[in-house]
Amino acid sequence: MSTFILQADDAPRRNREPVQLSEAALKLHAECLVVDGHNDLPWRLRSNSKQLLIDRDLRQPQKDFHTDIPRLRQGGVGAQFWSAWVPSTPAKRDQAVQMTLEQIDVIHRLVRQYPDVFEMADKADDVERIHRSGKIASMIGVEGGHSINNSLAVLRLYYQLGVRYMTLTHSDNVDWADSATDTPKLHGLSPFGEQVVYEMNRLGMLVDISHVSPDVMKHVLRISQAPVIASHSSAYAIAQHPRNVPDDVLELIKKNHGVVMVNFYSGFIVPEAARVSRNMFQVGRQLREKYSDDEQYRLAWEQWFKDNPFPRGHLHMVVDHIDHLVRVAGVDHVGLGSDYDGITHTPEQLEDVSKYPYITQELLNRGYSADDIRKILGGNVLRVLRQAERIAQGNKKPS
Repeated sequence: MSTFILQADDAPRRNREPVQLSEAALKLHAECLVVDGHNDLPWRLRSNSKQLLIDRDLRQPQKDFHTDIPRLRQGGVGAQFWSAWVPSTPAKRDQAVQMTLEQIDVIHRLVRQYPDVFEMADKADDVERIHRSGKIASMIGVEGGHSINNSLAVLRLYYQLGVRYMTLTHSDNVDWADSATDTPKLHGLSPFGEQVVYEMNRLGMLVDISHVSPDVMKHVLRISQAPVIASHSSAYAIAQHPRNVPDDVLELIKKNHGVVMVNFYSGFIVPEAARVSRNMFQVGRQLREKYSDDEQYRLAWEQWFKDNPFPRGHLHMVVDHIDHLVRVAGVDHVGLGSDYDGITHTPEQLEDVSKYPYITQELLNRGYSADDIRKILGGNVLRVLRQAERIAQGNKKPS
């Protein structure tokens, strides 16, 4: 069955009532390998423990988190990229490598703490094997090139520790690449930035173009030998926030055979929310300059959100982004990258990791075939990982 997609002009006429789960959707969802591209639980665990201890029992409901084991099971998550994120502000950069190693350690200890639930995966074949065993395949994504501190040696060590993608920037520029939410300086990659991409290709580490400027996206897509991902980004044509991917880049991603994994953050999904939050990262920099104390900074951030409310939106809007990405890039180039536990606002019916089946239901409601739903839920990113591994195998030479 070919994919049937309602066009953008049809959106106002769609049924926007809450999605009702059917037995057919639950059955299909259970048969799929659901891969989420980005979850910030490791930082939440760090933020809630001054001693870097995992002192939460994730077998119990965690009402102040988006993620716990019962809800992961309810959501049918088969594989998860856990984010190793650390602050990218200049004041923190001298600590970035140490803090990133600590976050990688948190992820490994999380997996060891629940050996019946999680298992680390190095390769795409591992993901499938672990999923068949009933566990959640776990991989690591480093979020931001500041975490390598301009060192390819550090990048290589991260790969050995299980890192399978790196986002080239976070919210601030690095010396070798521009962020989407900072003032552009390079308008692409520096020569060292190109070396980073080449080395990631050689290793088999996915190049992640979430958070980078459109010029960096295009530069990466011009030089990368392997398919790239956007681990947690959405469609700029629908919600005009700089964190989203423009249509001209989507067309290049199709040629590259990469994948854009849709972010669930309301500020990137809902058009009005994107307008309100467009300068959010610049506000964060200004608040950080004003408040060096972390607690004062946190309270100031909370106040900003109170002073600048925006609509949460709903599940339908997330699937609108999926529709648009499919329309422009094709169904082989779309995935899911929730950003759970790294975002403050979630759409209705996507409040936490238990809600993925609602996406399956809405895709069925819009006429997607079972095969295409399998691709979107995880098959596409698994293909990209396998292609990157294959290219790396053909390019194994000392760096």
